[in-house]
Amino acid sequence: MNARLKNQLSYLFFILLAILAFYTVFRDNDMAMVVASLKKMKLSYLLAAAGMALLFTMMEGVMIWYLLRGLQGRAVLKDCIRYSFVGFLYSGITPSATGGQPMQLYHMKRDGNDLSASTVVLMTVALVYKLVLVLMGIAMVLFGFSVLKENLGSYLHLFYLGMFLNTALVVILFVVMVFPAFARWMILAIEKLLVKMRIMKQSEYRTDKIYRFIQSYQNAVHFLLHNKKQVAVVLIATFGQRCLVFILPYIVYRGFGLEGADALTILMIQMSIYLAVDMLPLPGAQGITELMYRRAFRDVFTIEYVVPSMCVTRGVSFYFLLFFSIFVCVVRHVRYRLQKI
Repeated sequence: MNARLKNQLSYLFFILLAILAFYTVFRDNDMAMVVASLKKMKLSYLLAAAGMALLFTMMEGVMIWYLLRGLQGRAVLKDCIRYSFVGFLYSGITPSATGGQPMQLYHMKRDGNDLSASTVVLMTVALVYKLVLVLMGIAMVLFGFSVLKENLGSYLHLFYLGMFLNTALVVILFVVMVFPAFARWMILAIEKLLVKMRIMKQSEYRTDKIYRFIQSYQNAVHFLLHNKKQVAVVLIATFGQRCLVFILPYIVYRGFGLEGADALTILMIQMSIYLAVDMLPLPGAQGITELMYRRAFRDVFTIEYVVPSMCVTRGVSFYFLLFFSIFVCVVRHVRYRLQKI
């Protein structure tokens, strides 16, 4: 399957999933009431939410710029911010967000950045992101379990699954970085077993990718060990970046003129939803995110505002950013073509 056909199938699957998600979420709702409630949203709060969503994405670009400049001595900030929108777009339309980093790497290489440095930077940003997410989840279990139990209801098991998958991934990446020889043996042994069971076909290309994957993380751990100050800055920045998207529902809550719920509780609920769906193999975690939001925020927003608030929160934090990312990519593509003429 060529790359163009694969991308077209990804787009089609994303659109079909979006249609199914909207149908599932809105089929039991009075749309006239939803629209009437949406009109009560204050424009200033909506703009603030949109601004926070953009800042959330742009902060990843700032971190890429900060690390890339430290590694290769040069980096263009506006290009690095564009890489973050590229990553958001392709992570949003591919299962388990698998398409983001390869496309970021492609754009970074095309702009003349060192391939090795770019790989290390993206690996470091991804690892720190997962680590921060797991640490925030652990803190929530230790200090806010009552909030989880009260608001997630039957979806609590998805939160546990998300915690398990993210923690397992962090542990696996740690093993790969610290014990590369063991990790290589283990991954190749699993591949050999799958080939013998005829689940996978023998592929020298895949084996080469495994070696390059392990080497990339080895380079990343070398960078982490020798650049502790930069890593600490990225760790703190990632925590702040995550909080930006987790606090969005509170901005929406205030935008509807609602009072009573505190910002920390709303932040924790949104964080639990994000952690639960983060590793699910659905483009943009569509459908399940909306269903979880309706259950988790039902008591916070009340029946009247829970769906309208979901439309605004999800619309700003995902669909708005997705279309903005498409715009950024299209503008860059046009400029690139003009430069080639």
